[in-house]
Amino acid sequence: MTYEEIIEEINTVLNLIRPYIQRDGGDVEFIKFEDGIVYINMTGACVGCGGFESTLREIVEDTLLERVPGVIGVEHV
Repeated sequence: MTYEEIIEEINTVLNLIRPYIQRDGGDVEFIKFEDGIVYINMTGACVGCGGFESTLREIVEDTLLERVPGVIGVEHV
C-alpha cells in the first residue's frame, strides 16, 4: 500500500467507528500517520471521560490494527 492509500484506509476506518463514539458525545479526528503510528485527537465528551483509554485502545486502535496494513499503534495528541 502507498502512503496515500494507507491514509485513505485510516480515514475510512475512522468514519466507520465515528458514529459509535459520537453516540456518547465524543468524536475522533485524524491528525497524521508517521512511522506506523496513527495520531488522533479525541474530542467532545471523550475529554475527561473515564472510558477514554479503553475507547482509544479497544475500539480505535484495535480496529485500525486489524483493518489497515502498516499501522502498528495509535497515539492521542
